[in-house]
Amino acid sequence: MDVLINLSLNGLATGMLIFLLAAGLTLIFGLMDVLNFAHGGLFAWGAYSGIWVYTSTGSFFAGIIGAILTGMILGIVTERWIIKPVHGNHVQQILITLGLMLVLSEMLKVVWGPNQISAKTPDYLSGSWEFGGIIIIKYRVFIIAVGFAVFLAVQYLLKKTKIGLVVRAGVMNKEMVQSLGINIQKVFMFVFMVGAGMASLGGMLLGPYSGVIYADMGMEFAILAFIVVVIGGMGSFTGSVMAAVLVGLSGSFMAYYIPDLALAANMLLMAVVLIFRPHGLFGAKG
Repeated sequence: MDVLINLSLNGLATGMLIFLLAAGLTLIFGLMDVLNFAHGGLFAWGAYSGIWVYTSTGSFFAGIIGAILTGMILGIVTERWIIKPVHGNHVQQILITLGLMLVLSEMLKVVWGPNQISAKTPDYLSGSWEFGGIIIIKYRVFIIAVGFAVFLAVQYLLKKTKIGLVVRAGVMNKEMVQSLGINIQKVFMFVFMVGAGMASLGGMLLGPYSGVIYADMGMEFAILAFIVVVIGGMGSFTGSVMAAVLVGLSGSFMAYYIPDLALAANMLLMAVVLIFRPHGLFGAKG
């Protein structure tokens, strides 16, 4: 029983990290019709900048704020000068954002060096709780709590605020929103900025979770994020969190019982979803 609980918590924690990356990705695609393969680079930059601020100041909270701000700034720059010129052309979007991903990864090596950097868990989140022989690691619970808090906050933003109404309407019909006199470009910028901030937050939280950060981590998690987007459904925020949890749990259990099939299991899961529900579990048809 203790193994199952620990595997489940590990899977949920990993799922929340993937969700923070995938949620912004699915909203960006749903609203802007943009295939942003550079999103993983923002994840990695959030990890490096956040851990650097955390190490420099000794404040984990300051590191989180630093990571989010870094992601938002890079998101604005990416949307304005990289994405906007190729809007509407998926082939050019794929090529230019893949190139940007490589540039962002190499820039990390230039600024912080090519070697891995250790990331320490803050003292108040270190250690574990024990309940009748079941050991629960504090930092995993923290990641799960942050992930669900972000999910609830964005759900509130999307469903209870005016900007959220515009975003949801834009996902369904951008032309209709523009015809109402709403500046859809500002909405694009806002969504891109929020998505980039979430990705950077996920990168920052991954550091102490894995113990190290490295320049190519963005590409590795971007693959999982795209699997989540496909399974959950393009443009579905709820789908992204459900799929991320499913992928996280699948990876955790497979890594423990059949390590060689951990990644293949997620690929197989995506293939099955594409066969029976090409629009994803929660995506809209057509």
